[in-house]
Amino acid sequence: MKNITKAYLAALLYAFIIGFSFMFVKLALTVTSALDTLAHRFTVAFLITTIPVISGFVKLNISSKTILAILPIAIFYPALFFAFQAFGLVYTSSSEAGIIQAAIPIFTMILASYFLKEYTNIWQKISVLISVMGIIYIFVMNGMETHETSFIGIILILLSALSSACYNVLARKMTKKFKLIDLTYMMTTIGFLSFNLIAIIEHINKGTVNVYFKPFTNGTFLLSILYLGLLSSLLTAFLLNYSLSYIEAAKMSVFSNLSTLITIIAGILFLHEQIAYYHIVGAMLIILGIVGTNFWGKKGIYKKEKNTSISK
Repeated sequence: MKNITKAYLAALLYAFIIGFSFMFVKLALTVTSALDTLAHRFTVAFLITTIPVISGFVKLNISSKTILAILPIAIFYPALFFAFQAFGLVYTSSSEAGIIQAAIPIFTMILASYFLKEYTNIWQKISVLISVMGIIYIFVMNGMETHETSFIGIILILLSALSSACYNVLARKMTKKFKLIDLTYMMTTIGFLSFNLIAIIEHINKGTVNVYFKPFTNGTFLLSILYLGLLSSLLTAFLLNYSLSYIEAAKMSVFSNLSTLITIIAGILFLHEQIAYYHIVGAMLIILGIVGTNFWGKKGIYKKEKNTSISK
């Protein structure tokens, strides 16, 4: 019970950090491109995780066999998730992307029931749908952005959502086999290598390699990228893995919808965006869905599998 409580607190903190991250992404995008922002945030995360490893404060247990085992989930998240999302937003609006990505809990629930044999009763299934409908309702009432939507954009955002769902399911198993610090370090390294490689290739093609690190001279960008790298990339990866070591994948996935709600609240509080009645209605639906998914089940609500290999 004590560990499960910690896992839910970790899930809440994860949702809050991700929710506020969009505000810092907006600030970073006033200085550089989306791809460079992704590359730099994972560079910061990689450096911060590597320094204690090199100094000997953190000891990793990563062999070639471990890398091959962890590599698939690290590719799904963060590499494929963020890549599909970034390129998908080129062809579709953020509102449409938000609606599509609200399907992550549904994808996760389907995959978890098939691959993990996780039980969800009818009330939990309804709760997931309620949470998803809360997100869709807010976006629809807020109005769709003027943007030419293409089939390619929809497919890319769907692949992003599916990548997140696949990670939720795969990580649920991996957290039983490997230390959280090993998983987190591998995820950060994959993000660092993949996004920097893509960004540098793009700069080489444009002949702008000399300005690759120029954004770091901007104070606003530096503050934003530290938040995104240290908290939104590194800490959330650890929190997500920790939560999945105790909370079933379908239950954890609905916290992604809470992140969207936090993003809206952050916009109202700090960016002075207006609040409307549909924000409140949507928020109630999201919260009701999260509570229902996690606490209305009759089976496995507080069931914890044997876990002897995780170093907490």
